[in-house]
Amino acid sequence: MSADASFAGLFEAVPDALLLVDGDGRIVQANAQAERLFGYAPGALLQTEVETLIPAAARERHQRYRENYMARPHVRPMGVSGQSLIGLRPDGTQFPVEIALSPIGGAHGPRYLASVRDISETQRARQALVRARYDALAARIGQLALEAQDESGMVDALPRLLAAALDIPTVAVLFVSGDRQSVEIRAGVGLDDGDADAPALDETALLAAIGSGQTRLAEDFAGAETHEFPLRAAAGSGVLVPLLDRGRPMGALLARAPQPRQFDHDALHLLRSVANLAAAFVQRRRTEEQLAHSQRLDAIGQLTGGIAHDFNNLLTVMSGSLQLLELECGDKPEAGELIASALRSVGRGAELTGKLLAFARRQRLSPRAVDVPALLRDVESMLKRTLGDSVHLHVHCVEPLAAAYADPGQLEAALLNLALNARDAMPRGGEIAIEAAACDASAAGGELAVGDYLRVTVADTGRGMAPETLARAMEPFFTTKEAGRGSGLGLSMVYGFAKQSGGDLRIDSALGYGTRVELFLPAARAPAAAAAPTGGAPEPGRGETVLVVEDDAAVRAIALAFLRASGYRAVAVGSAAEALRYLAGDGEAAAMFSDVMLGEGMNGKELAVAARRLRPRLPVLLTSGYETETANAGEAFELLRKPYRREQVAAAIARAIAARHDGD
Repeated sequence: MSADASFAGLFEAVPDALLLVDGDGRIVQANAQAERLFGYAPGALLQTEVETLIPAAARERHQRYRENYMARPHVRPMGVSGQSLIGLRPDGTQFPVEIALSPIGGAHGPRYLASVRDISETQRARQALVRARYDALAARIGQLALEAQDESGMVDALPRLLAAALDIPTVAVLFVSGDRQSVEIRAGVGLDDGDADAPALDETALLAAIGSGQTRLAEDFAGAETHEFPLRAAAGSGVLVPLLDRGRPMGALLARAPQPRQFDHDALHLLRSVANLAAAFVQRRRTEEQLAHSQRLDAIGQLTGGIAHDFNNLLTVMSGSLQLLELECGDKPEAGELIASALRSVGRGAELTGKLLAFARRQRLSPRAVDVPALLRDVESMLKRTLGDSVHLHVHCVEPLAAAYADPGQLEAALLNLALNARDAMPRGGEIAIEAAACDASAAGGELAVGDYLRVTVADTGRGMAPETLARAMEPFFTTKEAGRGSGLGLSMVYGFAKQSGGDLRIDSALGYGTRVELFLPAARAPAAAAAPTGGAPEPGRGETVLVVEDDAAVRAIALAFLRASGYRAVAVGSAAEALRYLAGDGEAAAMFSDVMLGEGMNGKELAVAARRLRPRLPVLLTSGYETETANAGEAFELLRKPYRREQVAAAIARAIAARHDGD
């Protein structure tokens, strides 16, 4: 966002005429109040010399003063110039003015902000000095917004600046927690000075006041009308101005004075203007941080998915070789034990790549309508046997609750991951609360597409996370656990599952306050259905020919061995082009078994579609260690995940061939 754009809101928020002048004395920005004050059409002041707004007799003197000021720029409040200032309109009308000046740094070189006020009226003249302080403050805050590197760079300075400008002892910037159950004092003065008579915050009233989204004014704490004001004080007055994020309160600006009726129209206007500017700044910074975080995770996800694909090919070769050895060494128990141990390690490697693919959003999901209350009952039963006596588990579903559209196995794994993470954050015990409720897209802060969702919350009373830990919590392999106790893939897997399912994951945590994880999943359009029964063992092949398409020679050899050991005749090629030449000729093929990733040229899905054009009823089985999608050009093909077992290949080929025969 440019400096001019950043100042646009501030220009319109200040009630006086504002002019931004460059080093040559030309006006580069003017607000609507300035155009009205000097009688110019919108945009007509731009590139006008500032001396044009001064009577001809005073222009030379003003130019000298301007040049001296630009040589030694400083903040100059209104009413201290020591000379009479007169403004000039195009029709020749002259009027007395006071001007505040502030130097503004930026990418375009030095600029100078002039705040101009017509002091024709006596009342405005009496208020000039007060408003000058406010104008200087507004300019200073605008400069802070441009220079701040992060949220705290501006927010931390606001209480001190406002307290000085308003001459009051208490100012605080407050933010509501993600679960809207507590309020954090992000920055403040006058609330923790140790004085027994110091004002005290009422958190319950504070949450209610902020949630209303309305400015609250207590003109006299001794009066009865302050019973809803969230600050308790023996005397004085107070103001609470909400900080709004797209219309939703995210915090508030709180000010308190020891005298009653201290906050007049100008003070209220200043507080509202600063609150609007601060809210816009925080919102923009948080959006930038969310975008950067999302881009970083996406980049890591792409790298992770590619690594998982290559690793799955290696695991397929190792697993296949071990399974073939297992067949050869059936009469050697000692060798069988070694092979079984190696296969278990391959299985753990496959679980690892599965988690990597989940984070990269490349895992294969089988979403359907899921009865969440029933699934939570199963999860609760498993967790009560796992968490231990020192952890108290509470599970609750807010009725009515529609079914979630998700992969039930992955959802169960995600909830178990979150619950076990919560347990590990409470080494001395505590409470874990799992709750499911319906919500809409706005509940996730605008990250979701419009529609109905289910929010499953897992909250603990553990030690919580520091901000720097929270910022990296969803990155793969990042963990705060000691060596050997965690892979750092739990939260990243849940995050990838949520995103791939069309939902989202949000984490709120603070040291000493526990952690709250919210998993958002789209609601299903139809009720949950009972799971279909699984089939029995596959029939062995009867010598049918299967065309194997695999560009990795080692993986190709394993596939050939598996099929031949299962009673099939197998023919192998290394590319899609070779496969199409084979199918275009007289080569026999009862089915085709192809990898999705085939190097240069067609991929496996495109090959399957092209093969069906040559042989319309050819059964096709795809395999991959990476891809999630099997649909292409309106046709769907079964996908077998690498690394696969011999029995899985045989069963899938048998299903494909049987399905063709059933259609005859």
